[in-house]
Amino acid sequence: MQEAESRFILFSGSSHPELAQEMALLLGVQLGKVKLGQFPDGELSIQILESVRGRDVFVLQTIALDPNNYLMELLILLDALKRASARSIAVVMPYYGYCRQDRKEQSRVPIAAKLVANVLVNAGATRLLTIDLHAGQIQGFFDIPVDHLHGQPVLTAAIRKEVPDLARETCAVVAPDVGSVKLAGSYAKALGVDLAIVDKRRIHESLVEVTNFIGDVKGKDVLLADDMSSTAGTLVSAAKACREKGAKRIFAVVTHGVLVGPSAALIEDSLIEALWVSNTIPRTPRLSGTTKVRYVSVAPLISQAIRCIQSSESISSLFE
Repeated sequence: MQEAESRFILFSGSSHPELAQEMALLLGVQLGKVKLGQFPDGELSIQILESVRGRDVFVLQTIALDPNNYLMELLILLDALKRASARSIAVVMPYYGYCRQDRKEQSRVPIAAKLVANVLVNAGATRLLTIDLHAGQIQGFFDIPVDHLHGQPVLTAAIRKEVPDLARETCAVVAPDVGSVKLAGSYAKALGVDLAIVDKRRIHESLVEVTNFIGDVKGKDVLLADDMSSTAGTLVSAAKACREKGAKRIFAVVTHGVLVGPSAALIEDSLIEALWVSNTIPRTPRLSGTTKVRYVSVAPLISQAIRCIQSSESISSLFE
C-alpha cells in the first residue's frame, strides 16, 4: 500500500482548498505544487511546479458556486499535467457541475453534462471519481472509468450520532420529489424505516408547488433526503407538506449543499430543524445566516477510494 501511494501525487484547484488539505493529511502526502494565477486580461495562468513524469495524478476540483471559472481552471490544469507526461490523471470531482442538464427536456437545449464529460476526457482525464451524481446515466457519458461514490453511509452515521432517538416505528424518510426516490430509499433502508414521496411541480427555477403526497407521516419524525439542494425551495415546500400531513420533527439531508441566493434565510425560517450536508461544496459566508446546517466531511471516503484505486482494490468494498 505504501509503495502504491508513493507513486501518486494529489493536486488541487482553487475551488475547495480545505477539502484538499484534509485529504492530503489523511493520505499522508503533500499537495502537489502548482502556481495558479491570471493574466492582466483575466485569462487563467497555470504552471505545475514539480515533475509529474510517469506519476499517477489525482486532481481535486468541485464545480460549484463559480462553476465556469472552476471548470476552465480544471481543464487547463489537466492539459498542463498531460503535457508534462503524467502517467494517469484522475479527476476527483466531489460535485459534478452541470449535472442537472443531463437530457433534452425542451427543444433546442444542450446536454451540458455530456459536454463536460467530453471536454474532461479531451483535456487529459483518464478517470473520474465523483459522489452522488444527480443522474446515474451520466456515468455512461464517459469512455473512461467512473468511480461513483455514495454519501449516504457517511451522512447516515452523522445523523444517527446527533439524533440517536430516530426510532424505526416513529420515523419516515421522505423523498422531496420523484427524482430523489432511489436515494431516499437508500436512507430508508439504512435506517430501517418507511419511505414516503412528495410529488412536486416546478413553477419556475425557484418556486415549487406540491401536488400530491404518497405515504404516511402522521405522528412521525421525518427525514427529507435528496442528492442536492440549490435554493432550498424543494426542501422547504416538502417540509410544509409533511407538517400538513401530521409530521412531528422534520429534518433534512442532502449530499450537495449548493444553497445559493436566499436559501440560508429560507432554511432558517422553515420547519426544518436541522439540515445535514456533506462538504462536497465548501461552506462560505453565503450560509452565515443559518444555524441549522450541519457539515459532514467526505474527505475520509474520497481518501479511501484513492487508496483502493492505487492498490487495485474494489471501490464497491467501501459500501459493503
